[in-house]
Formats: sequence, C-alpha cells, structure tokens
Amino acid sequence: MRTQLLPIVAIASLALAAASSLAQTQNAGGAPANGPDPREIPIPRIAAPLGTLPSVNELPARAAMPDVMVMNDGTPVTTRRQWDARRLEMRRILSYYAVGQMPPAPGNVRGRELHSELVLDGTIKYRLVRLTFGPKSQLSLDIGVFTPVEGGPFPAVILQGGTPPGGMVLPRLPQGPNQGRGENVLLLVGPAPPAAGDPAPSAAPAGGGRGAPVPATAASVAAQRADVLKRGYAIVLFNPNDCAEDTTLRNMDGSWAFRNTRFFPAYPGYDWGILAGWAWGASRVADYLEHDAAIDAGKLIITGASRNGKSSMIAAAFDDRLMGAPVVTGGGGVGAYRFAGPRGSETLDVMQKKYPNWFSPNLHPFWGQREKLPFDQHWFLALAAPRPFIALEGDTDTISLPEAVRQSMLGARPAYALFGAQDRLGVNFASHGHAFTADDWTAMLDFFDRHLRGKPIDRPFDRFPTEQELDAALAAVKRAAPAKH
Repeated sequence: MRTQLLPIVAIASLALAAASSLAQTQNAGGAPANGPDPREIPIPRIAAPLGTLPSVNELPARAAMPDVMVMNDGTPVTTRRQWDARRLEMRRILSYYAVGQMPPAPGNVRGRELHSELVLDGTIKYRLVRLTFGPKSQLSLDIGVFTPVEGGPFPAVILQGGTPPGGMVLPRLPQGPNQGRGENVLLLVGPAPPAAGDPAPSAAPAGGGRGAPVPATAASVAAQRADVLKRGYAIVLFNPNDCAEDTTLRNMDGSWAFRNTRFFPAYPGYDWGILAGWAWGASRVADYLEHDAAIDAGKLIITGASRNGKSSMIAAAFDDRLMGAPVVTGGGGVGAYRFAGPRGSETLDVMQKKYPNWFSPNLHPFWGQREKLPFDQHWFLALAAPRPFIALEGDTDTISLPEAVRQSMLGARPAYALFGAQDRLGVNFASHGHAFTADDWTAMLDFFDRHLRGKPIDRPFDRFPTEQELDAALAAVKRAAPAKH
C-alpha cells in the first residue's frame, strides 16, 4: 500500500500557500507560457519493466506525424510480418510515453453469476457477474450482461458506464483540491483544506460512474438501450471507476492517491495511468466474454464517451480482440496532438495541466514541446488495423477538433491499406456537442452491422464537416440557447 494522504491540518497551509502563489504567478490562461510550471511538486518515479527511453531533450523535433509504416531503424513496412514487428515497437513507445505500462494479462479471470432476471417483457436476460483475477485472485470487477433471449451468440458492446444493476457500489476517494477547475493539479498535494466552520472532508460517497448517486435497475438500463438489444447486440456494462478511481488527489509524497486503491496496489511496479487502468479492465471483461456461450467472442466492441472514449481507444489499440468505437474523446483522444488547439480544442498542454494522472508520467515533459513526441494519436488507430474502428464525434463539440481527427485518420490509414481494409476505419459527426447520443448509437451499430454482420448499410463513414458547416452548427446552438438576463 502506498503512502497515505496528508492529514487535513498538515496540508492546509501548504495548499493555501500554493494556491495563493498559483494565482499570483500564472498568466491569464492559468498556465505557464511554455512547458510545465517549475513549482510543480514532482511525482515519485516508478521503475517499470520497460526501463528508460530517450527523454524529451534527447528527441528530435518533427512537425510531421511519425509514420506508422516505418520501423524505428528506418526500414519501410511493406509486409504483414513486418507490421507485426512494427506493432510491438509502437506499443512499447505508447506504453512508455503515452499511457504508462500496464501489467500483463493475469490469465486467471473467473466469473461467478450473482443474479439474473428477465426484462423487456421477457425478451432480454440480465446477468450480474462478479469477475475475480490478478495475484491470488485478489481483484474483482462486477459486470452486467444483457443478452436477447432468442438466438445468439451475439456481438457485444462493452460499455464503460456506471455500476451495473445490483453490483457492489464501491467507496470513492475525494477529488483533488483543484480538480475540474482548469488549474495545474501538480501544484498541490493532499485534499483541499476545509472552509471555516466546515467539517473535514472524507471519502466521497459511493456511487455508480461519475456522480450517479444510485445504480440503475436492469429494467431501466434495458429500456434505455432497447434499440441496441433489438438489433441483436448484447450490452456488457462495467464501471471504469471500479478499475481506477478518477481523481487528481495526491499523497504526501506527491504520488497519486488513485494508486492506493482498486487494481493498482496489486501491481506496484507499473506506471500505468488511469486511462490505461480502465482499458486494462475492459480487457479483463473480454477475458470473461471469450467463454460466455451467449457472446460471439470474435465481435467485441468497446465504447465510452469523453475520458471513457479515450480509454476505449487505448483498449482497442492494445487488445486485438476489441473493436473501438470511442465517442467525443477530446484532448488525448482520437485527434492528433500536433494539430489540436484551433477552435478552442483541447491540446496536450491542457491535458497535462488538468489531468496528467490519466496518462504516462513520461508524457508530462512534452508540455509545450508536442513536436518532439515520437508518436501521435494516429498510432492508436493504426494498431487497431485491420479490425473495424469508428470515431463518433459531435459537430458542436468544441474540445475536439475535426481537423485533428482527420489527420489521425489519414495517418492511420496506411496500416489499414496494408490489409486492404481502408473502409474499416470510419468516422461519424452527429449534430451535438460533448455528449453520447442516440445518433451515435445508431451510427455505431450501422458501422458494425456493415463490417461484422455483412448487412447492406447505405451511409458514409468518411465525411468530415467543413469549416462553414462547423460555424453554422455552433451559430445554431447559440441562437437556440435561452437569453441570459
């Protein structure tokens, strides 16, 4: 178990002093002009098995997107055998610089059914299953499996959402003292000091997902996603916060408090971030589904929105059984870092200020030096080849830049072309902002109906909105917004 959190009285003066200094020295954007703030409290290094790769100061600047079809030694990739070797290189680089090194598959995933019931007038079966795995089978994860009663086996959509109906609701750590404020979270350690007269903060109340106070029922989940189930797909629900707690809270030694709980104490020698923890959890779900008679193990789709979209993308890149359908991923997602920033979109710098805990600790030094990245986000997409992969975006989601997404698609396409599968890499822009809507579900299932089930689907999955269309969509949203008085 890692070092415990600072007592409230011990950190109060530290947090207040740092916050005061932050307010005085940061520019109007809330961040240094270029690069990490020298006043950041460092994170203790974890000596992961990968060892050490070149630092940002040892890497060359390159404005162009690093080529997925060129080996580290400069050899062009022209055969599938070469691609297998190149994939190993790319995963090593992404593990070190982008997401942190994940533990290997434990190889001992077991599932025990805790409850089952019929919903949607008896047409859908719901099962609550508790997975156990890891060293001495000490880790667990509750999943909810919804399958049609008739037919099968079914392709499955693995959905990162809230606690599955009837599942164990785990206690939650508090958020970091300045989490969600757009501030540099590395300037503070320990929880926020209480305001005068307030009781000391304690662990956040248990809940499903990001703030859901009460887990949904099997009937309500099935009713909400009846369209998916009626199209012959299974839905498998799990709470990513049961894998890694989404908090920027830090221990007194500067380490992340999320490493104190969930999967992380079982694997202390790995520097994986929160997104990798969620992706690794999705792979444990796939371990179980491979042996579930109701599920077609060759047709497993991983999805989620925003931060869960990022981890869906990572899972599809690192697990050959999964097909990615990430939704509105924003910074650190599908869009290329090298092109992000215009139109208010999230950049590498923004993500490293607000949520460095999501990523590898080795990504932070690239703040202000994205041109030195030895990879870009198109590598995640290329690693999914030749499996179907679709990015689901919103035309008024300003944190994600369509041009950055387009550049990632272009950069990954040669890997799909090697297999003659260019059409298996798709994108869809629906009319919405930062959300996961019914239109996204429809586009997702249409895409996978075409590529997994051979159904004739007459719609494109390669169209990007023009600048004029983006402007018009945003203007329409503004016109529809109620006037402020």
